[in-house]
Amino acid sequence: MQTLLIAIGSFVAYLIAYHTYGRWLSTKLFKLDSKAIVPSVSENDGTDFVPTPKSVVFGHHFTSIAGTGPIVGPALAVMWGWLPALLWVIFGSIFIGAVHDLGSLVVSLRNKGQTVGDIAGRVVHPRARLLFLAILFLALTMVLAIFGLVIARVFTAFPSSIFPCLFQIPLAMVIGAFLHKKGAKLLIPSLISLTLMYLSVFYGDTGFLHSVNLWFSQWPLIGWVIFLLLYSYAASVMPVWLLLQPRDFINSLQLLTALGLLVAGLVVAALVGVPIPDGRAQLEIVAPVVDTGHLSSLPMMFPFLFITIACGAISGFHCLVSSGTTSKQLSCETDAQSVGYGSMLAEGFLAVIVILACVAGIGLGVKSPDGETLTGLAAWNSRYATWAAAEKGALGAFVQGGSNFITSLGISAGAATALVGVLVASFAATTMDTACRLQRYVIQEVAATLVKHKPETAPHPHVGLTLNPLTWLSNRHGATLFAIFVAFILAIAPRKGIPWTWSTAGEGGLILWPLFGAINQLLGGLAFIVILFWMRRRNMRLWFVAVPAIFMLILPAWALSYQLFFQALGKTQSWIGEGDWFLGGFGIITLLIEIWMIVEAVRVWPKVRGELERQI
Repeated sequence: MQTLLIAIGSFVAYLIAYHTYGRWLSTKLFKLDSKAIVPSVSENDGTDFVPTPKSVVFGHHFTSIAGTGPIVGPALAVMWGWLPALLWVIFGSIFIGAVHDLGSLVVSLRNKGQTVGDIAGRVVHPRARLLFLAILFLALTMVLAIFGLVIARVFTAFPSSIFPCLFQIPLAMVIGAFLHKKGAKLLIPSLISLTLMYLSVFYGDTGFLHSVNLWFSQWPLIGWVIFLLLYSYAASVMPVWLLLQPRDFINSLQLLTALGLLVAGLVVAALVGVPIPDGRAQLEIVAPVVDTGHLSSLPMMFPFLFITIACGAISGFHCLVSSGTTSKQLSCETDAQSVGYGSMLAEGFLAVIVILACVAGIGLGVKSPDGETLTGLAAWNSRYATWAAAEKGALGAFVQGGSNFITSLGISAGAATALVGVLVASFAATTMDTACRLQRYVIQEVAATLVKHKPETAPHPHVGLTLNPLTWLSNRHGATLFAIFVAFILAIAPRKGIPWTWSTAGEGGLILWPLFGAINQLLGGLAFIVILFWMRRRNMRLWFVAVPAIFMLILPAWALSYQLFFQALGKTQSWIGEGDWFLGGFGIITLLIEIWMIVEAVRVWPKVRGELERQI
């Protein structure tokens, strides 16, 4: 019953937060105006800037920000105990994460849909823009390089999820083209697409399709990385209405339905239990409230809990989605509350369910390597014996715990596992294609700045001006090709201490992945700086943003410094201490960029109060 009360209590807390604090931020602080002209209208180009119904934008935004972050992070962070993880998710999402997402969206809406990184150049200082864009480029390269590996591993572990995920692509394009050409209402296409999606889940691993799934599951990692990068290229250059919007909308329907099944299963499991071979297992939390048994082998809870759980509480990546794609699609400014603030709360609730699946659902039964069914504390220990075991088994712990919830509804274990596998792979895929589009924007913004200083062609053959080699990066095809090329180079790079083979090719993203937690949260802190400067120039009340900003500037720097010079996550040596100078060098550069941007902000802060930035 404790598990059920936690789920209900967190849901009620999010509802209250949305209708109180979220509404106050939207109406009183940011003063959202339904009559304001939004970028999707003023800059409408039919490709990136497209006025879109709120429900479709919500689907795109929610699935893009969620990814596997609110799954893997909370599933790993319960090593410190379920209570610290739960408190950080609930309070972090309400008072920090949702404020960050909404603020980034509003600032972009009022700056013609520019990204937060681009806006930094005008509201803070031109140097801040280049520093911010450098961090964005590094973070997005890691996302593109690693998410192909994540999806490939999900497909290998759960082959039944392959066909439903691939089926979404043509289905989305048909729905997108139909809606765009016919201007039809969403209800009927939504019901049809949702029905087809669930048919693909329940029947997508039978007969001939089972053989297809097995064939795809045997692809090498590098094959999946190449395929997914090429798909990301296509998704990035196509008009948003053709693939990105409908795919994300279909995903959101399927994912929200899956979340509903998880909650319904949790309720049934809490009230009547789940059948197991030896009787009926009762739902109870089997993990420690605060872990004391593993503390000697765990990294410090402060600050590492707060960078391990990013999505679900606050994630800097969200500022890229808010200001990169979402702000270009909202058709009404007041939609920002539900899309910006509401999506973050929905993600927070997903993280709560993930925590409960890992600390209670897993206790309903898991299979040991020898085929024995483990329940209760034994099931928990099978996944969380050590930090290293948790890193490898966290995703599997959620899939198993979540499928246990769903089987309590009478759904077969195979179908339940397929549902949760599709949930994970779909979240990862939508994040990957959105990240590619965002990376394209970053590259185009940098290239456009550099191209301005060199004319593309000479007016006369004798004039000493030549074609600017950066011009091709200013268009969407050139920028996207460059983005996936850099990600591919990182993905195929050999990892330290592991011989390069065709079977390990594709794991190169893991080289820099230890940096991602700190960099991701650092992005949140830097986005808060931009939001604060924009507000200060308009004499707005600041402490609602200032307190989270300080918190999110200190914690990532603390965590990164500790990893650099004292102890890395899950290891006894720091990156520098064990001689990993490549990873350590990138970490030091990242830390210096943060310090540099803070210095720029502190230097300019006294001069900007009430002084509007240069308008575009």
